[in-house]
Amino acid sequence: MASERTLAHRFPADFQFGVATAAYQIEGAVAEDGRKPSIWDAFSRMPGRVYRQHSGDVACDHYHLWENDLDLFKSLGVDAYRFSIAWPRILPEGRGPVNEKGLDFYDRLIDGMVARGLKVFPTLYHWDLPLALSGDGCWTARSTAEAFADYAEIVVRRLGDRMDALATMNEPWCICHLSHLYGIHAPGEKSTDAFAAAVHTLNLAHGLGTQAARSAKPDLPMGIVLNAHIGYPVAETVEDAEATERAFLFNNDIYFAPVFEGRYHPEILEAFGDKMAIQDGDLKTINQPLDWWGLNYYTPMRIKADASPTAEYPRAGIVPPAASEDLTDIGWEIHEDGLSDLLAELYRRYTLPPCYITENGACYNDEPVDGIIDDQRRINYLDKHFHATANARDAGIPVKGYFLWSLMDNFEWAEGYKMRFGIVHVDYETLVRTLKNSAYWYLDLIKEHQKTR
Repeated sequence: MASERTLAHRFPADFQFGVATAAYQIEGAVAEDGRKPSIWDAFSRMPGRVYRQHSGDVACDHYHLWENDLDLFKSLGVDAYRFSIAWPRILPEGRGPVNEKGLDFYDRLIDGMVARGLKVFPTLYHWDLPLALSGDGCWTARSTAEAFADYAEIVVRRLGDRMDALATMNEPWCICHLSHLYGIHAPGEKSTDAFAAAVHTLNLAHGLGTQAARSAKPDLPMGIVLNAHIGYPVAETVEDAEATERAFLFNNDIYFAPVFEGRYHPEILEAFGDKMAIQDGDLKTINQPLDWWGLNYYTPMRIKADASPTAEYPRAGIVPPAASEDLTDIGWEIHEDGLSDLLAELYRRYTLPPCYITENGACYNDEPVDGIIDDQRRINYLDKHFHATANARDAGIPVKGYFLWSLMDNFEWAEGYKMRFGIVHVDYETLVRTLKNSAYWYLDLIKEHQKTR
């Protein structure tokens, strides 16, 4: 275990090791105790949207098995748990009457975390928008940002006293790019106009939600979780280098600049500004001082200039990895240096608070053999990315912790239950949880690190 000991000692004593999940991916119980449908409940029922029309109806049944799951977290020795709160459980119509049974569930869950000594890192929004708000236009409608602020205040007034840190949003890129431009995630739009409107609404919702949360608990550490993308030019040409810069603005700066600097880049405004419905004072509202931020990283982008006459901004094509490359089972390239490169680039460009790696992990679909899940490929992936995280820290990046994605196999959005990211295997027929070898590896890493405390 020498390599793990070496790795563990690369992190300071107060570095936090955690695991992460999301409500719709694990909870199930979609029609219980007053919860009403989200856009993902609807989207997953549309033919051709989700693999085999899988849904989160049952998922891992965490809604009923949460106590056992918390015991499982504790057995792994983790310091903290990052999870999301389901908006449709709290405000089933998106706005209006509060569903007390929904708040009661998270009361019990958070109390259970506190009782087990786990730090509480909730996210207010991890993609499960109440379906009732789709009639207003989902994230294209300014009213959705206002509804989010109401929701944030309700949650923090009830639960904020036991939170260690709160994130407003998880992965704006997925909410806007995948969901409103590429049509891959709910609500499945493919519209540049809808995408541009959603970007600004989502940024505004973050600002309004931060203000609302702080009105309820001024000292609550506030942040946002961003899945920034590192891009590398395919060829050493001026054209590919320029395309890579445009891709950075389009994928990253479109969120980082307004959130952390209160502005949009001129190129973003030229391409999308007339569709964003920006009002006076919006950028000041978006640019709330934050205590921390989270980075989700899995894989890099390889960028090639797109010079075709019909190409839209950013005029940058993403070149898929070759089958011969080192890939995870979902087809993503493994490039751990992308994590440290990305952190360095973001801190070079922006004035950022301390960060956490809020998601990192790998999809490998290993199944039990004689009761053992030997997911050595995942262990190799994690080892490389923990070293990359330590390299970033050595370079002066203030990374305070790491949340592994994911604690357990779960509903993987458009991929349904086909792809497994967990360090705990879930049998979806019996709901039995089984620790994979990667879970034992993580436990050993954490145990070794605890010796430094």
